[in-house]
Amino acid sequence: MIEEIQNFLAESYFIPIYLATWIVAMYRYRRYFDTVMRFFPIFIMYTFLTELLGYFIKYHEEYQFFSEPEYSWHNVIIYNIYSVISFAFFYYIYWTVLKQPKHRSVVKKGACVSLLGYLISLFFQDPLHSNLYYADLIASIVLILCVWMYFKEKRSEESSYPLYRSLLYWVSLGLVVFHIFFPLIFIAAYEMPELYFEFHLHQLLLILIATMYFLFMVGFLIGERKAFR
Repeated sequence: MIEEIQNFLAESYFIPIYLATWIVAMYRYRRYFDTVMRFFPIFIMYTFLTELLGYFIKYHEEYQFFSEPEYSWHNVIIYNIYSVISFAFFYYIYWTVLKQPKHRSVVKKGACVSLLGYLISLFFQDPLHSNLYYADLIASIVLILCVWMYFKEKRSEESSYPLYRSLLYWVSLGLVVFHIFFPLIFIAAYEMPELYFEFHLHQLLLILIATMYFLFMVGFLIGERKAFR
């Protein structure tokens, strides 16, 4: 049992970060329970359970989806499903928070384009064995655009609370830091594996995950209820 835990932490040391973030999110829940971010702890727990399931599929036969030896460790389908749900969740947040009709319209159209990207990818990539990384790229660009519109609206607002006191400000920073690089790393992993391994891009991906969730935790800790948006 102890050896299993040691192997788990050595292979997936970033997974406990999700659990730590969820604990902080629940501890500070009263500060945002009546905002659109009230569902965020559920999303974080879903992320944690997805990563945990991914680990068990990869390293334990009883959890594996495929009987063929070359595919037995493949867990990518749960991450493809996670990507669609994740982007939809954040699109909904920004569509709810943004005030200008033209910005809300951009979010709706961007969400449709992203969904279309995933549907088209199904004809060219096998979602059971490959990340839909080109669709992820489109969805990430749309999400970054949502964050940009959010910051643009915030700059034009007058508020008695500094921007850094808003939970969504820190969440937005974390999303930008991660999604600028995340799809490019996956494209390199599949299309340029030599580059992927030479520059240790997998480790960079884990660092980006840790950075994003650290920024989330900062938002939960210093965010104020009245400063939200």
